[in-house]
Order: sequence, then C-alpha cells, then structure tokens
Amino acid sequence: MRIPCPLCGERDAREFTPRGHATLLDRPDVDAQPQAWHNYLHLRDNPAGETRELWHHTAGCTAWLVVQRNTITHAITGASLAREAGHAR
Repeated sequence: MRIPCPLCGERDAREFTPRGHATLLDRPDVDAQPQAWHNYLHLRDNPAGETRELWHHTAGCTAWLVVQRNTITHAITGASLAREAGHAR
C-alpha cells in the first residue's frame, strides 16, 4: 500500500503508523461512570468502505496525516496534513 504524503510524496505504508479514525471522539470526564469509559475505549464504529484515518509518518517527515482509505479494498484516495484538516497533533 502506498500513501501520498503531502510533504514527501508517495511512500510505502511501512513508513507510517496508523492511529485510528480521524473523527474526533468525545472523551468522557475524568470522573465519568465506568460505562462511559467502556463506550469510549471499546465501542467504536468499524465502517466498511470509505473512511478517514490519522496516520503518522514515523519513518519520514514525522507529519500527522488524514488519509482517505477504503477499508474493503485498502485503496488510498487521498491524504492531507492533519493540521490543515483541523486535527492538530
């Protein structure tokens, strides 16, 4: 799988570390009930098809990217810097 890094160009996926969905999740308060923490940690959507994911270019420029990927075919349809997509890391 090849990922188009906006700073480095197209690179092998082995240079990157996936970090999950790019959708911002509502983190429970520190004193929230255990069920709220269970839901936050374990009950996530697992969509089939197009999704947006956070990837870190670990073995490259170290940028955080939002990658558009099809979870069925693994086809990458685009990538942008996370800071430009509103996901500062």
